[in-house]
Amino acid sequence: MYDMKNLGKLKLLETHAPEAMKAFTAFDQAALAEGAIPKKYKELIALGVAFTTQCPYCIEIHTNNARRAGASDPEIAETILVSAALRAGGAITHGTHAMK
Repeated sequence: MYDMKNLGKLKLLETHAPEAMKAFTAFDQAALAEGAIPKKYKELIALGVAFTTQCPYCIEIHTNNARRAGASDPEIAETILVSAALRAGGAITHGTHAMK
């Protein structure tokens, strides 16, 4: 089901909803551009979110982008563990609703 070739179909979205795709692309580029937060850290943030949403496309794209921006294996490893801790923490804190 997940094949990076599927991303080629984004052109179909651009064909059928050009203004929305243009707006999305501009927003995505602006959000990830160098700014007050350096690009490397933005890509590590994106990677952490990708781990929690479990999107294989985002994981591959943002891993590659983070590496190109200078992220090291230890930085990516810590990003994985921070993501895991947040996801587990969410389960724990939401679990309090089940306690009587």
